[in-house]
Amino acid sequence: MKIRQKLSVVIITKNSAEFLVECLESVNWADEIVIFDSNSTDKTQSIAYQYGAIVYKTNRWDGYGKQRQIAQSYAQHSMILMIDSDERVTPSLKNSIKGVLQQPATDTVYRMSRSNLFLGKFMRHGGWYPDRVIRLYPRHFQYNNNVVHESLHAPKTKIKLLYGDLLHLTCSDFISFQSKQLSYAKAWAIQSHKNGQNSNIICIFLHTIWTFIQTLLIRTSFLDGKQGWLLAIVTSQYTFNKYTTLWTLKNDINKRTL
Repeated sequence: MKIRQKLSVVIITKNSAEFLVECLESVNWADEIVIFDSNSTDKTQSIAYQYGAIVYKTNRWDGYGKQRQIAQSYAQHSMILMIDSDERVTPSLKNSIKGVLQQPATDTVYRMSRSNLFLGKFMRHGGWYPDRVIRLYPRHFQYNNNVVHESLHAPKTKIKLLYGDLLHLTCSDFISFQSKQLSYAKAWAIQSHKNGQNSNIICIFLHTIWTFIQTLLIRTSFLDGKQGWLLAIVTSQYTFNKYTTLWTLKNDINKRTL
């Protein structure tokens, strides 16, 4: 008789009450749900307890990569599904994951297509679909140390694509989305500055213009209509913010006075 692998769903949160209920309902079939909460002041923790999640709390924030590492360290089972509070596992993806759990344990990691919401529409172009991410994996793998744009460290590992989408409410509120993009840009710039990366005026404008062209024309975001055009602008704006912030750090712009 085959023994099914057990699954730990791992979620990092901070003031995630708005999204958490639907997220937890989409994974309530897992063997355990572990939530690592960064000092939420809303109802995040009470919602988590209500859905039977195991909650750990912290006042520290060392970036997304290390936060995911710590969160995963609390998981008890052999397979990890790492998701965010604004993501939902669709029924088809759930069935694919359950199929993996029925198989013998291997060193394989599993990639899934992510469908991203932008201004009321799940985008199909512009590099936003299929936005493939590795989220299901054996627990001896873990995320890298990146402050933002973190990813699973699994070099030379077999990767399989799962059927079914992971829904991501990327931009359900535009102002909140812009605020998050600014924080990501700042974190990226600080990390890049520490790594010795430079930026200048020409670099800022070339990267910004190229991102707009790449998103709109090469990745064909225009096929998504009005949202596609706006996505190209927002994506290039994010690139502008990253490289301009890096430039200010390199040149100590923020500390200068007249």
